[in-house]
Amino acid sequence: MKFNINAGMAIKAFTVAGVVMAMASCQKMDTPGLGEYPADANPPGGPLKFYAAFDGTTTNPLMNAVDSIRANFASDNPLTSVDGVSGKAVKGESKKFIKYAKPNDWGRTAKSFTIAFWYKRDGQTKNNKGGNGPEYPISFKSSNGHWSGANLFVIIEGNNEACAVKVMIADKTNADNWFTWENSNTIPGMLDNKWHHVALTYSETTSEMTLYLDGVANTNVRKWGTHGPINIDESKISEMRIGAGPGTNYDSDDWLSSSWKGELDQFRMYAVALPVADIQALVSGKK
Repeated sequence: MKFNINAGMAIKAFTVAGVVMAMASCQKMDTPGLGEYPADANPPGGPLKFYAAFDGTTTNPLMNAVDSIRANFASDNPLTSVDGVSGKAVKGESKKFIKYAKPNDWGRTAKSFTIAFWYKRDGQTKNNKGGNGPEYPISFKSSNGHWSGANLFVIIEGNNEACAVKVMIADKTNADNWFTWENSNTIPGMLDNKWHHVALTYSETTSEMTLYLDGVANTNVRKWGTHGPINIDESKISEMRIGAGPGTNYDSDDWLSSSWKGELDQFRMYAVALPVADIQALVSGKK
């Protein structure tokens, strides 16, 4: 009997399709299904590279910490959901923090940048053993071989009478710089158990970082020589942490391993240095 080639091919294709469908139906889903979560005006490829509002109202903590730009789910979110400056926020705890694999493509695309967030903290910052020490709203744990184990972190440290803000960045060559507001430049009123907005902007044109608190620029602008583009090695970011430093000695007083003990809300990362009008719009809109 002569076999019809086209019919044979159709049978084969049907069989393969059936196998594929069966495999797909059994596939384990590693991330939650997409639901409703806060979006922000940002065209494809726009300057806003990461945005977590922590506004989820589901029982799934990973969905509650989803990044709205790329639907990037946290790999771990052990933090409690609380009322925020707008909608919900997260409450930091000792030795706990939110983990993401990457800040999307921020590390690859940012030459200038803005990191902006709302926070609330009552009084003296503490290390994980309860002694006075720094707390970290954000850090990038890194495999770059830098002494800190990071290529970026932000520190808030002190009490309500005198609070320091410190930012460390290491570039692709492990050349690093500290942008700090400390010692005679500490800031009063930051840790009064009220919501405050922080924005940190770095300009590749001037190699300068400006600290904005509640939309007002601090007069002490910090500079990294003539460094130019920030030039972080995105491939070496092994974990993005919201609410902790890059260290792993969680049960000690290690300053690099300290976690944030206050509240955090509306976390944004831009690949541009936002102008003051845009920062003030975030403040007035509680965004």
